[in-house]
Amino acid sequence: METKGVFMNQPKRYLNIVSEMRDMIREQDIRPGDRIPSERELAEKLAVGRSTIREALRSLELLGLIETRRGEGTFLADPRKHRLVELLATFILQDNKTLEDVRVTMCIHETAAIQAICASDAAKLPVWESFRERLDGHEFIREDFVRELMVLSGNRLSLKIWFLLKQYGGNPYDGEVTTEEKTLLKNILQAIEKQDAETAIRDFKAWSSVLIKGENAQWQ
Repeated sequence: METKGVFMNQPKRYLNIVSEMRDMIREQDIRPGDRIPSERELAEKLAVGRSTIREALRSLELLGLIETRRGEGTFLADPRKHRLVELLATFILQDNKTLEDVRVTMCIHETAAIQAICASDAAKLPVWESFRERLDGHEFIREDFVRELMVLSGNRLSLKIWFLLKQYGGNPYDGEVTTEEKTLLKNILQAIEKQDAETAIRDFKAWSSVLIKGENAQWQ
């Protein structure tokens, strides 16, 4: 049987909880503006820990599907107020959509961010030297590196979409950079500083694809 990698093998429990909450809202005919069951009630009804419910609620709130009012509770939001978020939610919460689709979309935003950085003055910022120094240190979190690329691209909409996709699609950048990865990341930094988008994107895709396929286990 073909191995689909760490990303495709992410446990679906979290997405299942979100899906069950969605079904419950539909079954109870909860309308926009109505209060949804409390965290405790949801945990009891769905037979999961409150921490899992809390994380699911947080992500639904990020998508704009629910809203929390201090001292009042959590309410179902009107998705018509969030057209982009509604589109993402419709796609991401569909059970027949694969994690691979989400990851491909993440990659589009990541490589676009590198392209934008290389085409701007952001490529000359001192932050790249700071990254290099951190890579030479003891700890460097993969997600920090990618998130900073998204931030430095200057496209806040793309950053928002990327963050939402990462929340629902699993995080291939979880964990610390290994010694073997550092050389490739330094090559990416060097290419960015030279504003060589083609090389930076090529090396980034090589690094990212290894993580997605689970080959990072060979780097541990």
